[in-house]
Amino acid sequence: MLARLSIRDIVLIERLDIEFSRGLAVLTGETGAGKSILLDAFALALGGRGDAGLVRHGAEQGQVTATFDVPKNHPATKILADNGLEDTGEMILRRVQFADGRTRAFINDQSISVQTLKAVGAALVEIHGQHDERALVDASTHRRLLDAFGGLEKDVAAIETLWEARRTAAASLEEHRASVERAAREADYLRHASAELKTLAPQEGEETQLAERRTVMMQGEKIATDLREAQEAIGGAHSPVPSLSAAVRRLERRAANSPALVEPAVRAIDAAINALEEADQHLNAALRAADFDPAELERIEERLFALRAAARKYSTPVDRLAALALQMAGDVALIDAGAEQLKKLEAAALEADKRYAAAAAKLSASRARAATKLDKAVNAELPPLKLERASFTTQLEADDASPGPQGIDRVEFWVQTNPGTRPGPLMKVASGGELSRFLLALKVVLADRGSAPTLVFDEIDTGVGGAVADAIGTRLARLATKVQVMAVTHAPQVAARAGQHLLISKDALDKGKRVATRVNALAADHRREEIARMLAGAEITAEARAAAERLLKAAS
Repeated sequence: MLARLSIRDIVLIERLDIEFSRGLAVLTGETGAGKSILLDAFALALGGRGDAGLVRHGAEQGQVTATFDVPKNHPATKILADNGLEDTGEMILRRVQFADGRTRAFINDQSISVQTLKAVGAALVEIHGQHDERALVDASTHRRLLDAFGGLEKDVAAIETLWEARRTAAASLEEHRASVERAAREADYLRHASAELKTLAPQEGEETQLAERRTVMMQGEKIATDLREAQEAIGGAHSPVPSLSAAVRRLERRAANSPALVEPAVRAIDAAINALEEADQHLNAALRAADFDPAELERIEERLFALRAAARKYSTPVDRLAALALQMAGDVALIDAGAEQLKKLEAAALEADKRYAAAAAKLSASRARAATKLDKAVNAELPPLKLERASFTTQLEADDASPGPQGIDRVEFWVQTNPGTRPGPLMKVASGGELSRFLLALKVVLADRGSAPTLVFDEIDTGVGGAVADAIGTRLARLATKVQVMAVTHAPQVAARAGQHLLISKDALDKGKRVATRVNALAADHRREEIARMLAGAEITAEARAAAERLLKAAS
């Protein structure tokens, strides 16, 4: 519910803070006092269209803040969560209107888009007037209201799930069918290409390995001769190793006589022999590595040629041939096994369609029963509202050929304002005054089902009086036992039934140089005086005060 409304520098309002309570609150005042300004400011806080003309003359900006107490799990809290906003249990909607036309929007002091503010505002408040079409112009709203009246929200949620399952099954079927048809069109080519690639059996990274091996073999052929000559010089027939070994043996025999002269030379020659033997080992290893079979080089070159030819043929890098082979093998398998899978998917899609159709038909029947009850309840409210010759009907059209996430039904509220006239859509047939009373009847019947927690009625009693105005007041009071109701009214019969009475007035400031709109909560005596003014006009008589007292007593 709306707990507090604060307005700063909007048109004639300099500073205004209004506390609201549960139940029915009425706003009264003379014509031109600023009731419409108050509602325009409230609508701005709810995400309504901004206008530089709303900023008070001389001010750089205006601001409206609406504070709501919101129950847990209310739809507005989900909108906050979807937009990354924290739910604190209290929602503070704030809109700043600049004099240059710009606006800024906030929820709980976090900057948000106007679209988000508007979505939250729509979930919290409905504003209805004689010419306000927002609540009833959209036929999808009619369906939602009917579902709320019939308690069908869970059935609708279930059918939304079945719709999604149906859509997913149909999409899988179409995707598979397209794949099978594509594969079938290319069947001969795919079979030939798959067989060719299967025979070739390309491996990932194979080209790189073969190219490296080929390079090593070709380079080895060039240096093999030099390696052999070096190996012959070190370890062949002219190798110095045997001569050096013989010299070492002779020196060792003399070492006993002159060790100081012989041993250093022996050690040096031993080291040279070891180094020559190690070099001989390295040369032998290099010769073995460089040695290759010309037939192997030829096989490597043929393999590389075959891989690269296949890559050119299939317009893909050599390294992608292995993946292409798997893909083509899969396409061939799809051709062979696709028909069986297609049958399974067709059966699954048919089953999903049947489940949806059965649930949609059941929901449609439930809606038809709810529509009959809704029509009866709304029509029972019409005679006291001076609509005794009118009738209300819920048009329910079920069309199996036009299914949707919420079923197969199109729901629209129709009325017939007088016998013999052609019934038609509520928004097209009913006049302004009739529309507001039809709306009130609907809201009373729906009570807290399918309704925002705060309802604002803007002069829905215009053009009526006496018993009709009293009937409107009675229904507003009854509605206020379920949701918070605010009504801008000129009818004393409505004002008398309020739990909170706010008087809107225009006061002169600065010795009459400017005016400002004020809002005062009226106590009992002041309420009687204001209701008497509404009854009598400019001059309040004793009879008017007595009549006002009777209205207040009757309402209590």
